[in-house]
Amino acid sequence: MKVREIMTVDPVTVSPEETVRRAASLLRRHNVSGLPVVDESGVVGMVTEADILALLKTGDLSSDLWLPSPLEFIEVPIREAINWEKTRAALSDVGEVKVRRVMSMPAIVISPDEEIDRAAAVMLKEGVARLPVVENGRLVGIVARRDIVQGLGASFSEEGGAQ
Repeated sequence: MKVREIMTVDPVTVSPEETVRRAASLLRRHNVSGLPVVDESGVVGMVTEADILALLKTGDLSSDLWLPSPLEFIEVPIREAINWEKTRAALSDVGEVKVRRVMSMPAIVISPDEEIDRAAAVMLKEGVARLPVVENGRLVGIVARRDIVQGLGASFSEEGGAQ
């Protein structure tokens, strides 16, 4: 079975110059977990939910403050307050970050004429959940792990007949 038989055609894409807020909105609206990032030259990367979530890292407990041991009972709440402020600041800044700053690149792509077992092997080797499908330098689709599993399930059903 070929990738072109199971891929999603005309996938939703985002530009590297769009904001993370826009990318997150597209992910939610289209109920997908990753988008090909496309510019005039073609597919330049992928942005995923994980890429966006990585922006929210605020680090460990603040070590900026240390109080003598008799006052340690108030040190932890103060550290937590400092960390909440860091988290709040991170959340407010995340939306304006450009996709180009968080996307995975270069994009790992596959041809629509590849067999789906090859697509699965690439996904496993590269540790990705989806591959943009490129033909003649142009994005023509996207294939996800779920597509491969459904394609395999359909082919097994056809081989074994109705059960």
